[in-house]
Amino acid sequence: MQTVQNMPNTQKLIFIVDDSDSNLTKAASALESEYSVLTMPSAEKMFSLLEKTRPDLILLDVEMPEMSGFEAMKRLKSCDSHADIPVIFLTGLTDAINEANGIEIGAVDFIMKPFSEAVLIKRIKNHLNIDELIRERTAQLIERTEQLETLKNGIVYTLADFVESRDKNTGGHIERTSVYMKILINAMLERGVYSDEIGDWDMNSVISSARLHDVGKIAIPDSILNKLGSLTSEEFEIMKTHVSEGGKIIDRAIERTGNAEFLKNAKIFAVYHHEKWDGTGYSFGLKGEEIPLHGRIMAVIDVYDALVSERPYKKAFTHEKAVSIIAQEAGRHFDPLIADVFIQVNTRFACLTI
Repeated sequence: MQTVQNMPNTQKLIFIVDDSDSNLTKAASALESEYSVLTMPSAEKMFSLLEKTRPDLILLDVEMPEMSGFEAMKRLKSCDSHADIPVIFLTGLTDAINEANGIEIGAVDFIMKPFSEAVLIKRIKNHLNIDELIRERTAQLIERTEQLETLKNGIVYTLADFVESRDKNTGGHIERTSVYMKILINAMLERGVYSDEIGDWDMNSVISSARLHDVGKIAIPDSILNKLGSLTSEEFEIMKTHVSEGGKIIDRAIERTGNAEFLKNAKIFAVYHHEKWDGTGYSFGLKGEEIPLHGRIMAVIDVYDALVSERPYKKAFTHEKAVSIIAQEAGRHFDPLIADVFIQVNTRFACLTI
């Protein structure tokens, strides 16, 4: 039995699934004045119809041949496109164990048979109202989250652009390294390198925050930052302070705005991207996996970009030469596992033009 009650398209659509013709008729009769209704005698029929149309609520009998209501519910919840449809069980089972089981696997309510039409209508109306409210609030939350994400990214881009506008020697560095970061992290995930840790990251937040790895250069005098020749040892010591200054700048942002995830990521990039695997880097001289993973990844792409970019004091190396240098420095400057992934996918970097 499969019946369509002819109601306006603006009305909510309800599936009624029961192997009893009398129950289908009674439920449809009670609901047809307020809702569009489709009735069907089995869960298999329901799933066939779900391929063509989506209901706002499902009334589902528990005890049916071939596939029980509980089995159908589990199948519904395993499908992303159907998992959020509210389901009310119709059942003659009155024990608490079955009711608890049904709620646990996702039912929003139980209605006992034989059911009162007035109770049926009231329960359905309540759950549809709740579901609509949840959807409205969810849509508002998504919109608000997107607005905050746009604002966050706008701030990051503006600050990164300001840093780059001051540093005349590294045009495009920030944008290139953010793209390199995405390429390298994806390659690491493909190969299972540090995938347990990376898998927990909010990738968009990490990639965006990488743009602030050089934010501490704001505190470096122009005479050093934009010097055309090589830095003296004293000037280099001042330049190195951009790492600690970056940490301080982001700490102040955290104090004023809260400990947002992207700021925590940005601080790690800013503070640790000049550490070296063998412990000879700065500012802390950390060694091996003492260096946070963010810093070990940034170290590879930061050096690669510096090598292939022209500077007032040097010409750009070829891509091949830069890859060779990184290979030589694996286990000294760079985490050997990350360097190895970089070498395996190095052609993805060579094709990039920003």
